[in-house]
Amino acid sequence: MTLTELKYIVAVARERHFGKAAEACYVSQPTLSVAVKKLEEELDVKLFERNAAEIAVTPLGEEIVRQAQSVLEQAANIKEIAKRGKDPLAGPLTLGVIYTIGPYLLPDLVRQMIAHTPQMPLMLQENFTVKLLEMLRTGEIDCAILAEPFPDAGLAVAALYDEPFLAAVPINHPLAAQDSVTTEELKRETMLLLGSGHCFRDHVLEVCPEFSRFSSNAEGIRKSFEGSSLETIKHMVAAGMGVTLVPRLSVPKEAMQAKPRRKRDEDPYVKYLPFVGDPPTRRVVLVWRRSFTRYEAIAALRNAIYACELPGVIRLS
Repeated sequence: MTLTELKYIVAVARERHFGKAAEACYVSQPTLSVAVKKLEEELDVKLFERNAAEIAVTPLGEEIVRQAQSVLEQAANIKEIAKRGKDPLAGPLTLGVIYTIGPYLLPDLVRQMIAHTPQMPLMLQENFTVKLLEMLRTGEIDCAILAEPFPDAGLAVAALYDEPFLAAVPINHPLAAQDSVTTEELKRETMLLLGSGHCFRDHVLEVCPEFSRFSSNAEGIRKSFEGSSLETIKHMVAAGMGVTLVPRLSVPKEAMQAKPRRKRDEDPYVKYLPFVGDPPTRRVVLVWRRSFTRYEAIAALRNAIYACELPGVIRLS
């Protein structure tokens, strides 16, 4: 039994496909298949049920794969301990970020990391919360920036900041004449939502739960649209297709000025309105495996995040 063979069975269990698992491990499919078969023969158990449609993990295989993941993580820790003895900030840090945070935080964060810890480059992964949690569990990434809530996975969690939401409306919409907006006013509008899988979609539906029970005959709700990214949604708002909610960091600086300048490709404008009273917010956190040994790397990442501009959010220590 080798660590390589354990890596292969973890990949097959994750991908449910020998070809994709081989691609993820940077080996040929025959090489991976032979190694998996050899391990099954050595253990005298069947790890996977093979059929034309999908690879399924046997009940005993599930237990062995979980143990293999633990072994691989412990083996990786040996290397990390050795590195840490020399320089805990030496070597890359693999960071996962959800789609609705990455474009607005990462440019500044990468600059801060290059300025303060150039010996620790960030290796970045953008994905959905569920996928990033799985990648944390399997050791594919070291840490992740997520928005609460998310399933408790026994991770270490450090709060970073609370980020308010703003309403985005077309400049020629009646609401655009106002200085603020209420959730009641939004309930009468066409709401543009991110597609399923985005946690920010759930945050919007918490503010306006009526849209989760959408039906064509629902009073005050005409139609809802879905987009693949916040920027797509903003363009739909600019085109007058409806309104939406956005996190504060996604709002362009010029849009928060008293009289924003018109850009040639923006007609009509999008106007961003704060909420009356306490605004809806999301809490953004940094998470990592409790067994991760590079504590100084996590601290350096947190310091770099706090060094970012982060306009309009409430920083948390």
